[in-house]
Amino acid sequence: MTKSARDLALEHFAWIGGHADVWAIFRDAEALNAVVKALVEPFRDAGITAVCGVESRGFLLGAAGAVELGVGFVPVRKSEGLFPGEKVERLSGPDYRQQRHSLRLQRSALGPDDRVLLVDDWIETGNQAAAVRDMVSVCGSSWAGCSVIVDQLSEERRHVVGQVQALLAFSDLPVYRGDA
Repeated sequence: MTKSARDLALEHFAWIGGHADVWAIFRDAEALNAVVKALVEPFRDAGITAVCGVESRGFLLGAAGAVELGVGFVPVRKSEGLFPGEKVERLSGPDYRQQRHSLRLQRSALGPDDRVLLVDDWIETGNQAAAVRDMVSVCGSSWAGCSVIVDQLSEERRHVVGQVQALLAFSDLPVYRGDA
């Protein structure tokens, strides 16, 4: 019997040192394939022309999701990494660690005919997704929403990011009981 993407994501999830870890999904071809397909499936008929992903897990999931949809991938870089050409930049609001991130995307990567999906592993505060949504808008593109493995976004913050699809709600995860 084939396991669902949700079951595979849960099977490959771990708490390590109090931090959520989904990296094991990337090491298992069956899990990665199922998770990527499930992330983009709700948007398959939404006219998506580009998938964005925020460095670093978003690069992997977003690029794989773009291939699955047959569209291009638009990376969103953090900090100072090399990224030639004119950029649209935003400073995100604080994340779950109270850190703000300088996010950048290449201005030439998106245009007015694009409909953009953001794919990532986790959404908690929605601040990075909101910054990406704003950059997409500055490029004249339309926003389709976000698709993530884990949704921990509060109801009060959903309006900032629009539609969010997720394989798991935070409440679906096993409770952290300390490291064994």
